[in-house]
Amino acid sequence: MTQSPSPGALAGIKVIDLSRVLGGPYCTQMLGDHGADVIKVEPPQGDETRSWGPPFRGDAASYYIGVNRNKRGIALDLAKPEGREVLFRLLAQADVLIENFKTGTMERWGMGYAEVLAEKFPRLVHCRVSGFGADGPLGGYPGYDAAIQAMAGLMSLNGESSGEPLRVGIPLVDLATGLNAALAILMALHERQHSGRGQFVEATLYDCAVALLHPYAANWFLSGKPPQRTGNQHPNVAPYDQFATKTKPIFLAIGNNRQFQRFCAEIGKPALAEDARFRDNKDRVVNRAALRREIEGAMAALDGETLTTRLLDRGVPCGVVQGLPDVLTHPHTRHRRMVYEEGAYKGVGAPVKLSRTPPALRRTPPAFGAGNREVLTEAGYSAAEIDRLIDAGIVATRMASAPEG
Repeated sequence: MTQSPSPGALAGIKVIDLSRVLGGPYCTQMLGDHGADVIKVEPPQGDETRSWGPPFRGDAASYYIGVNRNKRGIALDLAKPEGREVLFRLLAQADVLIENFKTGTMERWGMGYAEVLAEKFPRLVHCRVSGFGADGPLGGYPGYDAAIQAMAGLMSLNGESSGEPLRVGIPLVDLATGLNAALAILMALHERQHSGRGQFVEATLYDCAVALLHPYAANWFLSGKPPQRTGNQHPNVAPYDQFATKTKPIFLAIGNNRQFQRFCAEIGKPALAEDARFRDNKDRVVNRAALRREIEGAMAALDGETLTTRLLDRGVPCGVVQGLPDVLTHPHTRHRRMVYEEGAYKGVGAPVKLSRTPPALRRTPPAFGAGNREVLTEAGYSAAEIDRLIDAGIVATRMASAPEG
């Protein structure tokens, strides 16, 4: 465990994390980065992402390691009544419960928020991450990132105009849902300061995916015209696309006429900014094919990285198209502390920075069941009681085989 200069903005907040895979763990890692005491409760089979590799380190794949730092881990069989009794002991000291079980599981176990938890733990914030929510035409169905990308229209917007719909390469929906879950939890904790009461909050993959449809949804609401795939082009702005240079391609993100004028001057084509076809953004959008020919003709002899630096110096938004190794070793990435390292652990850093209470790497991702005794002792269990729970299989010390199907 590393030493942090600050306990973090969420120090004193205890989170019981029953979630697995990505959306929930990404949310709780963010809370842990900012000082919350996150207790990750895994089933006897472990979080399934422990096996989502290679690559592996010990009992965990990189997928698990990437979203589970700053947590303590225990393994508990919640399918057994005795396991749920242990969970109730943990919740008695908790501020937040987050889970992403199949809709209805908590209720079937006698731990539904409205029926049980709200009365038993009135200050508890219960956050549920699910695919579609509990009700509505799709209510209760399971959801995974790629399937939701397809159903919520994201794939239809991604890809080249002449190609098929394409999944966004990163698990964008899961990550956005994790962000929204963290936001929901913080809102509920803030409201609790006034009311003294917790509440049920949820973030569904489907809702979060639909919320990402800007500006395509706004365009459709106004025009009634279904959007078309445009590759790297922006539907409303030009030049806002990837362009070839003599070396590396660069992405131009020019949003106003002043930036366009500076860009044209820098590539040795100042007259382009006065060309009637390109004078304003609406003109550039209509004539984007002709604009591309002019731009790439002018940049064919220019070095992409050198040009990018010159344009940024002049306030023109752009960037060299880089590979992931270049990004994670870039001096600015390191300067911004966007890579955390401790021993064998490396991970992407926390993006939200606070001046007095900064985020920090306090704990590397927990090995399976590593915090069993520590966490249960804090909950009031004696050493003999913990031994009995382990012997009975309620608390696991080794991962069991995953059930079939």
